[in-house]
Amino acid sequence: MSSPRTTRTPRTPRTPPTARNARAGEHITKARQGRGARRTASRAAATGPAASSRPKAPATVALGTAVADFSLPATGGSDWQLSQARGRKLVIYFYPRDNTPGCTLEGRDFAALAPRFAAAGTDIVGISRDSLASHEKFRDKMGFPFALLSDADETICRQFDVIRLKHLYGRSFPGVERSTFLLDSHGVLRREWRKVQVSGHAQAVLAAAESL
Repeated sequence: MSSPRTTRTPRTPRTPPTARNARAGEHITKARQGRGARRTASRAAATGPAASSRPKAPATVALGTAVADFSLPATGGSDWQLSQARGRKLVIYFYPRDNTPGCTLEGRDFAALAPRFAAAGTDIVGISRDSLASHEKFRDKMGFPFALLSDADETICRQFDVIRLKHLYGRSFPGVERSTFLLDSHGVLRREWRKVQVSGHAQAVLAAAESL
């Protein structure tokens, strides 16, 4: 007596390699298109109306060119504006912080020479990132005969390119590099001093102003 035959289930035909590759290619293409769409949307958001309304950072200063007009809160209860200083030469000195030894000495040196600067047709202003309240106390304490301007958001510090990475006690942080700029009566930058050493600096600036 013969054994009963086993009925085999027919195999599902394999997808040809070319078809598999085609489907895989479709998935990859769709994924890439999705990523591309997301990147395009991100760029559109960054350059859309909201972005275009953001104020542009002023260009940094350069010797021989007029400094872009700016305004900052000043001691004495009013805003100080560069364009209002036209007609006289101007010293703008940037310093790191109120009531520190080097900044106090530098302010004293400029204050001591203020009558000679005035005789040379030159005004003086000091700028740091300190608050206006801090400036008022510092100026009153030292009796400075010139205004101190508060650049709390560093806009003008960056316009003059005086923000530098500083290192102290193993820490790194951005700070103001002591710097001075001399403008002529038309608002054109004529001299600059960076990485200033306080000793003798005010006298050197006065000599430059007198010769301008």
